[in-house]
Amino acid sequence: MSLYVRTNVSSLNANRQLSNATNSLDTSYKRLASGLRINSAKR
Repeated sequence: MSLYVRTNVSSLNANRQLSNATNSLDTSYKRLASGLRINSAKR
């Protein structure tokens, strides 16, 4: 019996980008809630 593992690279990239966007949005919400500046040069 053979086992084939296929990876959908586009799906993995989209998942990674979504994770990055979610983390960035979470950081922005935390800054907004704490009164820190959101428009800064650093990420």
